[in-house]
Amino acid sequence: MARYCTVPIATLLPWLTVLENVELGLEARGVNRASRARRSLRVIDLVGLDGFEGAYPKELSGGMKQRVGYARALAVEPKVLFMDEPFSALDVLTAENLRGEIDDLWNAGNFPSQSILLVTHNIEEAVILADRVIVLGSNPGHIRGEVKIDLPRPHDRNDERFKDLVDHLYQVMTNPEADVGRTAAVASPGAQTKPSSPFSKALPHVRVGSVSGLLELLAEEETPGMDVSELAEGLAVTVDDLLSVLEAAALLDFAKVSEGEVSLTARGRDFATTTILRSKEVFRAQLMARVPIFNSMVKTLSMRKNRSMPADFFLDLWDEYFPEEEVQRQFATTVDWGRYAELFEYDTLEKVFTLHEEAPEEIGATA
Repeated sequence: MARYCTVPIATLLPWLTVLENVELGLEARGVNRASRARRSLRVIDLVGLDGFEGAYPKELSGGMKQRVGYARALAVEPKVLFMDEPFSALDVLTAENLRGEIDDLWNAGNFPSQSILLVTHNIEEAVILADRVIVLGSNPGHIRGEVKIDLPRPHDRNDERFKDLVDHLYQVMTNPEADVGRTAAVASPGAQTKPSSPFSKALPHVRVGSVSGLLELLAEEETPGMDVSELAEGLAVTVDDLLSVLEAAALLDFAKVSEGEVSLTARGRDFATTTILRSKEVFRAQLMARVPIFNSMVKTLSMRKNRSMPADFFLDLWDEYFPEEEVQRQFATTVDWGRYAELFEYDTLEKVFTLHEEAPEEIGATA
């Protein structure tokens, strides 16, 4: 029977030592004391914790606790090891250190598992560790395609092909319509899908201020395009932190991302360099022209005699397509964008949307 294991990160039992924590999975499987001690000590040594077998979790750093989680998973020798964003809760240096050690173990052929399935939002991490990157889409969840990392191991960050792969994935992630590479999986005949709805298309979770700040920065540049990684470095953020902002800018046709570079469109430059009132007009026009949910909400509000609608009406529509936490995030983003564009007002106490007095009467009107 196939064996699988996920890496437990923050579930160390504080009253057990490192060795006893690592032995948990083996003990649950009925492995005798001598065998589980031998196997556990081997993987403890493998992850660099030799000498800490008798230590308790409270005596360990965050990175060391993470290693105990790896050791516990590896001790049962799973055929497939599932790692769900295993480095996201660590500081940058610790994460880079553990990432390198996992890669070294795999490249040396010492890894106890036959395969690793790694879930990550860090594009460079995916390219440095993986042999295959599967790009996922949302609403509903689906496989957009696959990118093969055809580089000799260990993957060299300075290799031009490495940089090309990273740039390609950035472009794919910031453009939902971009071709990933290989053809995405096709739904089986007869598969049931929800009909298309403006409320089924997720908005990137970005405030208008973040988009505006990015566009103003790009407008100050003398060159037409700016490298995404250099932009992130200049802002002292990771490239992945920029993805949602870039996605929002591209969605509104304010910016384009191509071959790892981001550049302003004519509308984006207009938005970034004009007056506040004109910026609101441009933003409102782009929402109405390119983001169907705002067209739908304006139309719904305009049909009401009092031009108002309880928030629950729209929340129920989102609820058909997203889990509760995502519904709230979509709601918050929609309120932020709609208020800025002066399409509607939202009364937080009464939880009611009201059409703004200057909202466009013609659905889909553009500036």
